[in-house]
Amino acid sequence: MTEDVQPAAPRRVLVFAAHPDDIDFGASATIASWTAGGASVEYCVLTDGDAGGFSDEDRPGIAALRREEQRAAAALVGVQEVTFLGEPDGYLEPSDAVIREIVRRMREVRPEVVLSMHPERSWDRIQKSHPDHLACGEAVTRAVYPAVENPFAYPELEAAGLHSYRVPWLWFYGSPTHHENRFVDVTGREDQKVAAITAHRSQHPDVDRMQTRVRAFLQDNARRGGLPAGSSAEAFHVVGVNTDETIAGF
Repeated sequence: MTEDVQPAAPRRVLVFAAHPDDIDFGASATIASWTAGGASVEYCVLTDGDAGGFSDEDRPGIAALRREEQRAAAALVGVQEVTFLGEPDGYLEPSDAVIREIVRRMREVRPEVVLSMHPERSWDRIQKSHPDHLACGEAVTRAVYPAVENPFAYPELEAAGLHSYRVPWLWFYGSPTHHENRFVDVTGREDQKVAAITAHRSQHPDVDRMQTRVRAFLQDNARRGGLPAGSSAEAFHVVGVNTDETIAGF
């Protein structure tokens, strides 16, 4: 694992996801520990999630249902502010329009940490690399550098008072395992994470199996991160964007 000087508990965090439930699978226990420590955390979900689910009965209102599920899951880990860009599920692209809205949210929130899905495909577990997940990671990465910190990118935002902002830290969840360099000990928050995931009831045809697998993933992360036996962890790829070790400039 690499070392850096970032504080263990950030003060302001903005989290991006492709779909409702992505954040809860990838980072909800860490987020719960941050909010418990006083951090302000906001979510931004890029698609409407209308291609998810397993029940034909839910199809007509699935997008609205998934928004309700995401808000309920967020509340369970101390997050109250959830926004949705409403892009079509399954067709997300790192387009100019999507990047502009991501930049807008970053400049509004001005987070210490941006948390996002990873832009690189993972072959160890292909489910981490849904095309929308990769597009989310790519769009957020392009927004973090250089767009959000360049006052001449999206000048209409600058003119509206949303001034350029240098993001200090970019954290990725759902990363290929060879990129993971931060293992956050979430021991004691397993039930909170499982509850947040379970709140997405439309997405779970086998709740018991899902819950068992999630707990196993947490334990495996802890083992790979060198934590004591019996621990649980969430794994991230942490990138310093504007820190004491980086050079400012476009």
